[in-house]
Amino acid sequence: MTYIETLGANAVIAKKALACADTRTKNNALAEISAALISNCAEIIAENAKDLQAARENGMSVSMQDRLMLNEDRIKGIASAVDELIKLEDPIGKIDTGSVRPNGMRITKVRVPMGVIGMIYESRPNVTADAATLCLKTGNAVILRGGKEAYNSNKCICSVMRKAVAKAGLPEDIIQFVDDTTREVTTELMKCSKYLDLLIPRGGAGLIRAVTQNATVPVIETGTGNCHIYIDASADTEMGVSITDNGKTQRPSVCNALETLLVHKDIAEEFLPAVKAKLDEHNVELRGCEETIRILGECVKPAAEEDYATEFGDYIMAVKVVDSVDEAIEHISRYSTGHSECIVTNDLKNAEKFKQEVDSACVYVNASTRFTDGGMFGFGAEIGISTQKLHARGPMGLYEMTSNKYLIDGNGQIR
Repeated sequence: MTYIETLGANAVIAKKALACADTRTKNNALAEISAALISNCAEIIAENAKDLQAARENGMSVSMQDRLMLNEDRIKGIASAVDELIKLEDPIGKIDTGSVRPNGMRITKVRVPMGVIGMIYESRPNVTADAATLCLKTGNAVILRGGKEAYNSNKCICSVMRKAVAKAGLPEDIIQFVDDTTREVTTELMKCSKYLDLLIPRGGAGLIRAVTQNATVPVIETGTGNCHIYIDASADTEMGVSITDNGKTQRPSVCNALETLLVHKDIAEEFLPAVKAKLDEHNVELRGCEETIRILGECVKPAAEEDYATEFGDYIMAVKVVDSVDEAIEHISRYSTGHSECIVTNDLKNAEKFKQEVDSACVYVNASTRFTDGGMFGFGAEIGISTQKLHARGPMGLYEMTSNKYLIDGNGQIR
């Protein structure tokens, strides 16, 4: 057996014990993980420091270093997300629908685990804990392949969790970590259809593309976020500035951060100077259309078409002045990755039009796209944000980590 096949075979054996575990057993294991993350906080931070040092030496951007960094507060936040999962209803075994056929057969549709889930992801070590605990609660074994930039952090967190689930009486192989980050091993994981039931990539466009082009395992695409905000003619300027600033600067490296600002021509003269003054506090680089440059001056760089199609993940924002809500929607349809979009408006008709016609996973009226998050949606955590339409779309919580099967009870019926 190859290395990946061994991990897969281990996961298949372990998933059987997990699939039979009741909610109390799974919640006990989650509680052990939460406690272990806190008690091993210093060790996790020390391993994370190794990754941060390597990141600085390799010239990683400051915003991406922030994405990578763990401190005591962030580890407490990860543990708190695990605690929230404990409180949430276990979907496994829940009845979706049921019926009795004319011949007396009783048909029941129930929630069941997917089986073995593979995760390939970049940069953010919190994903290691989020993915593992969501899979645990839903009865799925998981094989985690994190990015090499977070190797030490991910390996440490995984080790802590494996010991915790073993302490709770479950097989530690329900959580496994791929400690070989070579391309060949990663490609093998993408093609491990004998053991994997589902593969979830979480990261930038390059990673998503590589997985979808190479995988033979069913894939749910997540993560790529070229997110837009449109400031309508009727918008409240103060609200629009606040939402734009939050969406761009609170944490620019994450997938729900804003990348493009669209402004109606009738409010542009008032809004653009106000939003630039706020974004200047964070040294945000603006790349704008000719009208944006006319209003704000040569401090704005001319925008190339590729800027409107780019997920910057940094303190950079593309800007365009548009003639109407229709032009804003057309622009979003052309360049969006289908993640999260926002309109700021006091026009109910335009708000409804935007909600109906923008085809993204999450569409906001007068609220920041930064809320596209499993925790913010009340899911406890998320395994990713799906930008496709089959099976799952938007933040993927417990329900999205399950499948279904039909249970049919009869008393001798034949066809």
